[in-house]
Amino acid sequence: MAHRIFRTSFAGLYPLYVQKAERRNRTREEVDQVIAWLTGYDAAGLERVIASGADVETFFAEAPALNPDAALITGVVCGVRVEDIEDPLMQKVRYLDKLVDELARGRKMSSILRSGAPE
Repeated sequence: MAHRIFRTSFAGLYPLYVQKAERRNRTREEVDQVIAWLTGYDAAGLERVIASGADVETFFAEAPALNPDAALITGVVCGVRVEDIEDPLMQKVRYLDKLVDELARGRKMSSILRSGAPE
């Protein structure tokens, strides 16, 4: 059975990501930048997918291009190490959670948007 998060509307999650960031003096634009880095959605594509009511599974399935550096995202989200998650879709969901968490914690955008080079 698929996890219920996969069937959740991305339009329902998106404002929660924005609120989490804004509570810590970060911006919607920064959340959008993190989403764009991970998924390849540009501003118009992100607006379109939110307006469509697509679920999380569809959001990731239709993402223009998952960033190849996403594998560099490590750490714990909801008590689970993101690099150890076996389900590829759940891992993508947790990658996004982790990036928004780092944004809300005040990390520099340059370290949140990992590059192939060591920091």
